[in-house]
Formats: sequence, C-alpha cells, structure tokens
Amino acid sequence: MTDNKTFNHFDEAGNARMVDVSAKIDTTREATAHGTITMSPECFALVKKGSIAKGDVLGVARLAGIMAAKKVDSLIPLTHPLPITKADVAFELDEASSSITVLATVGITGKTGVEMEALTAVSVATLTIYDMCKAVDKGMEISKIYLLKKTGGKSGTYIR
Repeated sequence: MTDNKTFNHFDEAGNARMVDVSAKIDTTREATAHGTITMSPECFALVKKGSIAKGDVLGVARLAGIMAAKKVDSLIPLTHPLPITKADVAFELDEASSSITVLATVGITGKTGVEMEALTAVSVATLTIYDMCKAVDKGMEISKIYLLKKTGGKSGTYIR
C-alpha cells in the first residue's frame, strides 16, 4: 500500500493505473459533496415556483445527480465501477443570494470510497439546473464544488 503522501494512480514508471483494491476489506463508506449555483433573482423565483418552461427543475436535477453517481466509472478513467447502495441529492434555496446549494450523499459497503460519486452527482445536478434555466439566465454561476465529508475506509473520517 502507498502512504497518503504519494499519488497511488501511478506505477513506479509514472504510468497511469487503476489502483488494485482486491486485498482491501469491505467497509461501510459514505461521502457528501457540496456545490452552489447562483442565478438572477428572476430565474430563482421561477425555479422556486416551479414555473420554468422545461418543468420541475429540482426534481430533474435530483434524478440527474443520482444517475450520474451510478455512472462515474464511465466518466473518470481510473475509478472503479461501484455497486452504490445509497444516493441522495438535496437542495437548499437561499433567496437572499438567489442561489441553490446542492448536497449529494452517496453510500456503499465496499473496498473503495464514493467521494468521486458524490462530487459527480453535485456537478451534474448543478449542470442540469443550468441547462433547464439557461433560456432565462445564461449568466448563472456554478461554484464551490467540494467534498464536505467522508467516512469509512482506512483513512477514516474527513470533515471539511
């Protein structure tokens, strides 16, 4: 095993590789990621009322985020295909800043963590909000995408 001060996706010659997790034991793991999308007050009001022409923005974004969490191995080359057991996407609306915070939590009992799945879920959910609202506001800003918390595995708990 490599220590925490090395990049474990490279072999001794510097070639990219998928990390071998076959000797690791299954543990319960969970990760929560955070992201924000800020928009015009007009657009925010339409999303909040459910009046965007394309439909239920937050409902569609929730489903997109969950679906994205299940497809990470197709998007990021060195990730493992994972049988995730939990995926949830939640939204916090802040009228004062016309922003929506997206929180995605993904869980598994397995040999490797689900940080990339949670981060991907947040990214795709915010992109979905952008896609559904761009006819009203092309100037929306997606920001503050980061890992908020992770539990389980050899490295234990991380809280930002």
